[in-house]
Amino acid sequence: MPPTRPAIQLSRLTCLVSSHPARHFPLPRPSAARTLASTHPPDVSEHPSPDTASHESHYDPPSGWLFGIPPGEKYENEGWENTWVYGFWGSLVLGIVAYVYKPDTSIQTWALEEARRRLEVEGILPDPDDESKKQA
Repeated sequence: MPPTRPAIQLSRLTCLVSSHPARHFPLPRPSAARTLASTHPPDVSEHPSPDTASHESHYDPPSGWLFGIPPGEKYENEGWENTWVYGFWGSLVLGIVAYVYKPDTSIQTWALEEARRRLEVEGILPDPDDESKKQA
């Protein structure tokens, strides 16, 4: 006969139930579920009153101001703007040139050159730099 397991003490069982992660999530309120499930139109009291709902145009006519500069005034550059513009575009061009002319350090290129060099040493491929064999 297998040994019987001792019964779990009531205080330990309470501790296990209270530490369950699902216990920390609140249950949905019945009123919220009822509101979501209802299909009747909302009450008139839920609509804004005529005082707060305006039917005026929300369009602001152009005033001529652009970025805080009044119309007819010329914008004056701040001291840092030219440095930023030339620094940004200059570093971008320099980065593109460096990327275009960077050396090819991929493993595929190295393996192709190494295989070609070994085949030339073994005599399977002719040496492309040897002029005497090209003329013969």
